[in-house]
Amino acid sequence: MRRFNNTWLFLLMAGMSFSSLAEAREPDAVIDLWEQNAPGETTRETGVKLERRANENPSATRIKEITRPQLHLFQPPAEKRNGTAVLIFPGGAYNYVVADKEGSETAEWLNSLGITAFVAHYRTKEPKPRAQTDAKLPPYSERPLQDGQRAVSLVRKRAAEWGIKPDQIGVIGFSAGGQAAALITTRFNERAYEAKDDVDQVSCRPDFSLLIYPWRLVDEKTGELNEVLTINKTTPPTLMIHAHNDHATPISSILFYTALKKNGVPSELHIYENGGHGYGMRSVDDSYVDTWPDRAGDWLRQHSLANPGTKD
Repeated sequence: MRRFNNTWLFLLMAGMSFSSLAEAREPDAVIDLWEQNAPGETTRETGVKLERRANENPSATRIKEITRPQLHLFQPPAEKRNGTAVLIFPGGAYNYVVADKEGSETAEWLNSLGITAFVAHYRTKEPKPRAQTDAKLPPYSERPLQDGQRAVSLVRKRAAEWGIKPDQIGVIGFSAGGQAAALITTRFNERAYEAKDDVDQVSCRPDFSLLIYPWRLVDEKTGELNEVLTINKTTPPTLMIHAHNDHATPISSILFYTALKKNGVPSELHIYENGGHGYGMRSVDDSYVDTWPDRAGDWLRQHSLANPGTKD
């Protein structure tokens, strides 16, 4: 019964039915991350939508070939805004950005907690892959990391414009977006690109982080946490969600949590027995993994980042 209630609570909150779940509301604003071309780019393309998958119900929107990264702003009603902001990094294996299933639907949930949300349409793989400047980074992660660092700084610099408290800006990432969010969470002391303007003089350190089934945080050769994830006592508080049967192994989250614990960083880890990978905010047959927003909401409220809620 608890699972039924949570599913319908989300549908009612988002103002959607099962048949229209994938049709999320339009953003309140779209903000370019860079006034000119992003680092290393020669084009400014907002991306191409892939055809929806026939076997997916409800379907999801996937956008590829993004070279002009943007933030899609979703704000709660003015009377409910609490000053917290979260930047959302959808998954898609860096091939594309899953803009609704792991993006705007998450924004709707965050808005229900009084949190201003920004869905990051970060740069994705190009038809002809380019070499990374930093070869130590996971493949294809450098440009999303650059966009993520820039996004945190931009939102912090313009915080007053959106009624945001500059010390209450966090990130949430799913799958490959979870890997990008993990990099943003741990590599804020060094820019992944050459500073361009006054935005890049503002800190790109998130104040908190939520990593939802983050993809490949483990070095496949050593079986240890990837050394580029430089966790120390200044790493922001982090919540992690994973499923035991996720092919993108939950060992990623376990090792990340262990490093946080060793460094005394406030953190929380939830591993569901089943649920697989890529569920976003949606339910999975024979699993309670869709209750993770309840756990995350409690954690956000514990850190005074979300509006008070009601208990069952």
